Amino acid sequence: MSSVIYLDNAATTPVDPRVVEAMLECLGPAGDFANPAAVAHAPGRRAQQRVERARSEVAALIGADPAQVVWTSGATEADNLALLGAARFYKTRGRHLVTSRTEHPAVLAACRQLEREGFEVTYLRPGADGIVEPRQVEAALRTDTILVSLMHVNNEIGVVQDIGSVGRLCRARGILFHVDAAQSAGKLPIDVELDCIDLLALTAHKLHGPKGVGALCVRREPRLGLVPLLYGGGQERGLRPGTVATHQVVGMGAACRIAAEEGSEECSRIAGLRERLWQGLATQVGATLNGHPTQRAPGILSVTIDGVEGESLLYALPGLAVASGSACATTSAEPSYVLRALGRSDRLAQSSLRLSLGRYTKDDEIELAVQAIAGAVERLRAVVPPVAAG
Repeated sequence: MSSVIYLDNAATTPVDPRVVEAMLECLGPAGDFANPAAVAHAPGRRAQQRVERARSEVAALIGADPAQVVWTSGATEADNLALLGAARFYKTRGRHLVTSRTEHPAVLAACRQLEREGFEVTYLRPGADGIVEPRQVEAALRTDTILVSLMHVNNEIGVVQDIGSVGRLCRARGILFHVDAAQSAGKLPIDVELDCIDLLALTAHKLHGPKGVGALCVRREPRLGLVPLLYGGGQERGLRPGTVATHQVVGMGAACRIAAEEGSEECSRIAGLRERLWQGLATQVGATLNGHPTQRAPGILSVTIDGVEGESLLYALPGLAVASGSACATTSAEPSYVLRALGRSDRLAQSSLRLSLGRYTKDDEIELAVQAIAGAVERLRAVVPPVAAG
């Protein structure tokens, strides 16, 4: 791994050693390993204290009350609990939802399931820059709309949506607002109260925490109803039963605390590296940017390199860990549905790369990555000359 430049942080991030240390304190016979629900004895109470401290650390990152945080296995489960749980609970009020065509598959698949259950979903098309304008959302609202779902940062192209404006619009209409913040938590400011967010999905492994743990922040005042996806022991107020994995949630809490303390400075550095990477690729290989030029997250860069097929370029870069699109879609031969929604042709959508930077991306790796990509593009273009753009 040391010989590979890792530029796929949007897929997952390496766990911060400080997070690993916190997790190890909850493993092994000398650690706080007990079931946090077993509060009748001291080991269980110590584990419970760890869990609640982590809950507070997650809440602090997003401007929430700790009681709003419900543990899940990740953002996918949190998205499903939010959309399926809310729609099923409020179905007597209405059966219409609004989302966008560029949402994460966890949201789109949940919406498809709701359509099978008799709900109607409006899928908004973003502009060519990937932005869904608040006025588009407003125009799509109906008297039977019960929920709007819009991701904060797109996982493939990195554009940032104006969730505050949409949240206030929904709050004024009495419509629930769900946000997938998997790619933005710890990287951009989030305040669930100021932004009028009713349901916020989070995951640990996108901000240098462990895989397999996430959270759903659920509005408390006024209390929001959800139908659970799972049934069992009644943990997490009955919304997510099952023994809480102490070491996992402690890891997520530590990752959120570090992000809250260091995120601003870190993201400024990462945004500078991303800009150097973009300028290098634009100059060296004539890359074009996918998504809004400024309204974007610090660490995600999506580019189209015309005349080169994305998958072929990946195989020509053994020293780089990059992606041709979202990690959730790498098993599909279809062109990126996100780029297609932006108006890209199949050919251009398949000629794209996603490069994503993180805490451990080094300055000198940027120039090395640009040179590696430029060399590979030159070799591939020599084999297959580029055709006219389209």
